[in-house]
Amino acid sequence: MNKNIAIIGLGLIGGSLAKALRKLDASFSIAAADSDDGALELALADGVIGRAGALAEICAGANIVMVAVPPLAAPAVLSEIARCAGPETVITDVASVKSHLLAALAPLPAGFRSRFVPGHPLAGSEQSGYGAARAELFQGRNVVLAPLEETAPEAVAKIHALWRGIGANVLAMSPERHDRILALTSHLPHVLAFAMAGLLSRRENGAGVHHYAASGFADFTRLAASDPALWSDILRANAGATVAALDAFGEDLKQFRDALAEGDWPALGDSLRAARRARRAFDLARGGPETSDSGGAAPERCFHVRPGGAITSGRIRVPGDKSISHRAIMLGALAEGVSRVSGFLEGEDALHTLAAFRELGVTIVGPENGRLTIYGAGANGLRAPRRPLWLGNSGTAMRLLAGILAGQGFASELRGDESLSQRPMNRIVQPLAGMGAVISAEDGRPPLRISGGKLRGIDHAMPVASAQVKSCLLLAGLFAEGHTTVREPGPCRDHTERMLRGFGVELDTRSRPGAASLAGGQTLSACDIDIPGDISSAAFLMVAAAISPGASLTLEHVGVNPTRTGVIDILRQMGADIRLHKPRESGGEPVADIEVRQRPLRGVDIGAEQVALAIDEFPVLLVAAACAEGETRIRGAGELRVKESDRIEAMAEGLGILGIEHETFPDGIRVTGGEFGGGIIDSRGDHRIAMAFAIAALRCRQAITIRNCANVATSFPGFAALARQTGLDISEEDAAT
Repeated sequence: MNKNIAIIGLGLIGGSLAKALRKLDASFSIAAADSDDGALELALADGVIGRAGALAEICAGANIVMVAVPPLAAPAVLSEIARCAGPETVITDVASVKSHLLAALAPLPAGFRSRFVPGHPLAGSEQSGYGAARAELFQGRNVVLAPLEETAPEAVAKIHALWRGIGANVLAMSPERHDRILALTSHLPHVLAFAMAGLLSRRENGAGVHHYAASGFADFTRLAASDPALWSDILRANAGATVAALDAFGEDLKQFRDALAEGDWPALGDSLRAARRARRAFDLARGGPETSDSGGAAPERCFHVRPGGAITSGRIRVPGDKSISHRAIMLGALAEGVSRVSGFLEGEDALHTLAAFRELGVTIVGPENGRLTIYGAGANGLRAPRRPLWLGNSGTAMRLLAGILAGQGFASELRGDESLSQRPMNRIVQPLAGMGAVISAEDGRPPLRISGGKLRGIDHAMPVASAQVKSCLLLAGLFAEGHTTVREPGPCRDHTERMLRGFGVELDTRSRPGAASLAGGQTLSACDIDIPGDISSAAFLMVAAAISPGASLTLEHVGVNPTRTGVIDILRQMGADIRLHKPRESGGEPVADIEVRQRPLRGVDIGAEQVALAIDEFPVLLVAAACAEGETRIRGAGELRVKESDRIEAMAEGLGILGIEHETFPDGIRVTGGEFGGGIIDSRGDHRIAMAFAIAALRCRQAITIRNCANVATSFPGFAALARQTGLDISEEDAAT
C-alpha cells in the first residue's frame, strides 16, 4: 500500500476517506488541503491528517492524490495537480459525474491522463462537511472506478487496492455509462425528491402538512434534505444525462396518468405489477443471494406458450457462449495486462463468475453491450475474498474456480443455490487433494471450502469425460510444481485448451492422444477475445426450425467447436437439413452461420460416444425425438441425472404430460414420436428443461404453461423475446401476483 496520500477537500467524503485510511494504517502520511480552515484544524486535532497546506505543497511527493471537491471545481483542481504532481503520482477523484472531466483532461499531458483513475464511492449522507465524516462510511459499500482508455493498469490496481483496503466493494464501468446510470439511480431520484417536497409546500402552503404525511412521504423526500449547493453542481455537471432520464421518466409517468384518466385499470395493474417485479429483483440483488429486504423471494416466473406459433424465415444472433464467457473472465483475471472481451454473455451464471473475480481483487469494466475490459491481476495477484463466493446455479464456475483457488495462498469458500448445492463435487475434490490441495465438501457436495497450499503436478485419468473436471485440473496445474496431465476417456469440450494457448500458455495435446498436459508456473499474457454465439443456446432455435413446417432460419456467428457440434451431427442423423455457411475462426474458436430448414425427422439410436459432445443439448434433442417418426434411444447418458436437475426424469415427466410415449433407463431414455397435447409442466428450476418445452409448444394442440423458469436468465437472457421474434407465441408471467 502507498504510504504518502494527499487529499484535496475534507468534506464528508474526503474527511471519511482520511479517517478510514488512518484507521487502516496509522503509519500513513496523510496531508490535506481545503478552503475551510476549520475542517483542517479539526482533522489535525483528531490526528486524522499529519499536515495541512496548499495544494501544490501537499501534492509534492505524494504517491496518491485524491480529489474530493465538488464536481464543477474538479477540472481546475486537476489542472493544478498536473503542474505540481510527480511523474509517478496516481490521481483519483470521488465525483458523482465524470463526463465534465473528460474535456478538462484532454489538454493535459498524456502521462498525467495515464495516471488518472476516475472513481466514485456510492456512499454518502444528507449531512455534509468534515463534522459528518466517519471512518465506516465505505464499509461494504460499492465504489465505481471508471478508467480512461489510456489509464495505466498499474494505476488502476493502486486505487482498487486502496478502496478495497478500507472495506469497499470495487466495481468498474466506462465514464460514459457511469454518468447515464447515475443519472437514473441517483440524480433523477434527487430531482424528484426536491420537486415533490416543493410541490407539497406550494400546493398546501406548508401549514401543518407534516401532521398528515405518512412514512412513505418522509422516505420519498428524504433526499431533499441534501445540500442544495452541492446538488446544483452535480446536476449542472450531468445535465445532459439527467435530462434524458427525466424524459424517460416522464414517458413512464404519462402511462400511469393516462391509465388513471381513461379508467384503463388492466393497464394500471400491469404497470404496477411490472414495477413490483423490478423492485423485488433490485432487493434480491442488493440484499445478496439468500436474503431480500422486501421480506421474500421474487415471484415464480412461468412461460405460457400458445399453440399456432411457427418459425418464419430470417436471420438472428443468439447470446455469447456461456462456457467461453466463464473462461474469458478467469484467464483474463490471471493474465498480465489488459484483456478486452466482446460478445460476453450477460446471463446470471457468467455474471456470478464476474462478481467472484471482483471480490478476488480484479478490476473488470463492464459488461456493456457484451463488452468487458479486464485488468489482469497476474497469476499471483488474486486477493483473499472477504466473504464466501456466491456462484448461483453455475457448476462450471464452481468447478473451474476451485482449480484456480486450490493453488492460492489464502482460504476461500464457494457456495451456490439449492440446485448447485446438490451437484457432485468429488470428481474435482479428490484429484485436487491428490495435487496437495486442502479442500473439503460435506457429502461430496457444495459448499466447497478451500485452503490455499502448494500444489504438485498430477497425471489423472478421468473415469467419465468431463470438460469441467479437465479444465479444473489444468487451471490448478498452472499453480503446481511440475507437469499436470489430464486424460479423457472420450472427447469433450476443449475451450480451456484453446483459450490457454491464446493467453500464451504452452499446452501439449499431441504427444498422447486424448490427453492434455502443461507445466506449472507459466505466465499468461493478456489478449482480446471475441466470443461467438453459444451453440447450446442456438440448439433450441435449431430444433424449433427443424420441427416447424416451412421454416428456414439462419443463426449467425455461432461457435462450431468440433467438441460442441454433437447436436448438429445428431439432428442431421435424424434427417434435419442443416448447413454451415462462412466457416471462419474467431479468437481461436471456429464459428459459422448455421442455416436450418424443416424436414421430416426420424428416430435414431444415440450411443455413449455421442453423449459428451451434446450433453447440454439433450433436453431439446428429446423434443426433436418426440416430433420424429419412430423411436429414439439414448444410452450412456447417466451424466444427465446430475445436471441442474435429473434431466432424464424431468424430460420424461414433461413428455408424459404432453402425451408422448417414453421409457427411462438409469443411463438414458427411449422416446416414441407422436402428437403433443398440452398442460402444465414443472421445469424443476432447470433452464434447459424450461426452454426445451417452450420449443415443444410449436407442435402442441393446446397451450403449455412451464413453471419455475426464472433460471433461464442464467444462460439465455432474453430467450422469450428472441423466441417471439422467431415466431413462438410465448409470454412470461408471474405464477402469482
